[in-house]
Amino acid sequence: MKVLLLLLITTCITVCQTVRLYNPSQPNVIIILADDLGWKDAGCTGSEIYETPNIDRLAGLGIIFENSYASSCVCSPTRASIMTGKYPARLKLTSWIKGGGGAKTSNHLALEEKTIAEAFSENGYTTGLIGKWHLGNVDYWPTKQGFQVTVGEPHNGSPAGGYYLPNRMKLSNVKKGDYLTDILSREAVTFIEDHREKPFFLYQSYHSVHTPTHGKLSYTESEKRRMAKHQDKWNPKYSAMVKSLDDGVGAILNSLIENDLLENTIILFSSDNGGFKNVTNNFPLREGKGYNYEGGNRIPTIIYDPRSPLQNTTCETPIISNDYYPTLLDLCDLQLQPNQHLDGVSFKKLILEKNADLERENLFWHFPHFSPQGGMPSSVILRNNWKLIEFYKQTGVNNYELYDLSDDPSEQNNLVSTELEKTELLKRLLQEWKSETDAELLPKHGNFPRWYKYDTF
Repeated sequence: MKVLLLLLITTCITVCQTVRLYNPSQPNVIIILADDLGWKDAGCTGSEIYETPNIDRLAGLGIIFENSYASSCVCSPTRASIMTGKYPARLKLTSWIKGGGGAKTSNHLALEEKTIAEAFSENGYTTGLIGKWHLGNVDYWPTKQGFQVTVGEPHNGSPAGGYYLPNRMKLSNVKKGDYLTDILSREAVTFIEDHREKPFFLYQSYHSVHTPTHGKLSYTESEKRRMAKHQDKWNPKYSAMVKSLDDGVGAILNSLIENDLLENTIILFSSDNGGFKNVTNNFPLREGKGYNYEGGNRIPTIIYDPRSPLQNTTCETPIISNDYYPTLLDLCDLQLQPNQHLDGVSFKKLILEKNADLERENLFWHFPHFSPQGGMPSSVILRNNWKLIEFYKQTGVNNYELYDLSDDPSEQNNLVSTELEKTELLKRLLQEWKSETDAELLPKHGNFPRWYKYDTF
């Protein structure tokens, strides 16, 4: 009798633990992060060249944020801001890992930061990273930052050895000739299937469409034929890479549908910075990756929440990548961590409420580096469509440019000499922000490193 009673008690405890861990009302969360995907590089965001039926399908289910920004014009700082909810300036991580060329910058994301993965893990989520990390060497890899499942070592900026196997990445169940983007998409499907019984947080971090520009061969040939009239302006290899990225989005959506999870999953699709102007066209935005103009910082962002009444719509309220951390916690009704994501703002109400607004006046960028794409060291404040850029000089007085983005999204008409009062206000606010974040500044003198090749960062 005592043995039977003990067995019943043990069974009850096990069942209760299972019930406590599995909460079907707690939504899964997937971040799909593209690398270097430009603001207009999807059909749903305005491309007339690239074909992205699956990204468009996601947009039809969700909300396109027309004025979405990366917190940096290069990758590692934006990725750090997504993980921490902080501006790169505050993290002292303002260039890509192993980059520099200007002010001091960290070569890793500090372990003291409580990442978004750690926050979800503490709330019973299984956390996974598939793909690119690029936030430090092996001592700072994602397994030490809250991720329980990882695929994609080593975690470099660009794929180690290129997109075609064999390369130097440690991947299982692959064969010679497999294409990296396809492999990562298969891994995402496996993760979803393996963890469908409990809430999960998946950071699906593609290397695509980062250089080297290696489109899948079959897609490259078909894109060459399709784009024959546009080859003077467009790159078929890049278009093939966009197509494979789109396939990955489709694979994730289909897996969620097949596992009956789509109606219990939040999806955020975004990019880590603007498009690389050598392989894509960011028009009407100025410049691209590596520049603090709109082409470098404005990105495509789509958010799907099955509860939203605003599906298949657009939102023009500006958001930035350090907002993702508090927003996703908020959407899952998890406790916010304001001491951690102190530069991010939850825009949950923009997703779940009609005619909502965000009570925030200013956004900031700080990139005190020379970029190999041509961008110069600079800082930015954006306030009510007015954008002030401060360009740093090693000696002498800094240069300023002022643009009214509501009238001049291409940043062609510098108003700094005519809008004196506006310029002085934005200068003051920018200096106050740099002081508050203790932003590293460009040294007045120094020897700057020779640039790496394009496919190393």
